[in-house]
Amino acid sequence: MSQKLISKKKPTYPICDKLQDYLEHYNRNTMIPISYDDLLRFSGSIVVYDEDDNDTMWIRVYYSEFERPEIDHQLKKVYALMVSDGDEDIFEYLNIDAIDYCTFGNSKPFRIKVRNILNDNYTYLYVKKADASRVYGLELEHLLSPNWINFTVYKDTLIEEHISGIPGDVFIKDYLPKCTEIQKSQIAKEFVKFNERCTIRLLGDMRSYNYVVIPTHDFDNVIFKIRAIDFDQQSYEGNLKIYKPQFFKENYKMVQNVSEKLKETSINQYKKEERSVTARRIIASKKRLKTLVKCMADDCISKEANLEQLKMGLYDYTHDVNFKRCGTMGEVVSTALDFVKRNYEDVSMKRLLS
Repeated sequence: MSQKLISKKKPTYPICDKLQDYLEHYNRNTMIPISYDDLLRFSGSIVVYDEDDNDTMWIRVYYSEFERPEIDHQLKKVYALMVSDGDEDIFEYLNIDAIDYCTFGNSKPFRIKVRNILNDNYTYLYVKKADASRVYGLELEHLLSPNWINFTVYKDTLIEEHISGIPGDVFIKDYLPKCTEIQKSQIAKEFVKFNERCTIRLLGDMRSYNYVVIPTHDFDNVIFKIRAIDFDQQSYEGNLKIYKPQFFKENYKMVQNVSEKLKETSINQYKKEERSVTARRIIASKKRLKTLVKCMADDCISKEANLEQLKMGLYDYTHDVNFKRCGTMGEVVSTALDFVKRNYEDVSMKRLLS
């Protein structure tokens, strides 16, 4: 199903001047000492396999003996800028264990493994080509989801901090079958909310390997949260189904679990809960969000055909005539958020007057 839904390849959209100003104003723009193109100068590579000897679609890259020390040093600087405001005193405790390059997908990121040699704790950074769609997606996730996002942009390079969790495809295959019935019900609830959250802010392509499942111990139980990790398909495609994770075949087991564990009334309740929470976040981040969607509204981040298809699909879905008047994908996002906020305020007013 998903192969038919997604376009063959999404183009990269440059960072426009207004978005650049936004990033500088909200401290998302940092002068970093190494670029994506610098990392492309590797001299060799080997395939990275998982513990079951499956190809991970990542290759471990190597650099010449003359370049590697400088690259390691600059990557340590990037790590320090991301986590400790550039404090170079931590350099002596850091080691760049590996630099991997992904050969799959649109962004073709580099994954940098940074290890603290004192205690062997490690984390990852991702270096990617800066794409306006992805930057808008990251910011919307930061403002409208329960999750805080750490990233920075400089010229045509984007650095993202790693988002921990069990990859969705791994969770569905190895963990979901072993969950208790109560846990499966809780996962079903979270998937409904995740599905609604993606639809509201038009985040597309949430196939199982584009989100993670995060287990958290709560007293005598383990609860699960679902979190997006790929933001490349932020309001680009025209088909409304792209923005509903339930329609991807990779998520079939999750959808099946929802149908087995939740009644229609519960599904509708959880959708309303997610819309209400999102509406409160829209209101709470009013000034910053307004500035962001204004950038989107003035930017080109999709094709005209996709825009026409999506705004008519949303009109058919919501019966809100404002979607028909949208002239850009940014205006579609703005209208979608206004729709959620307006409905929340209408319900709140009715409760107040009842």
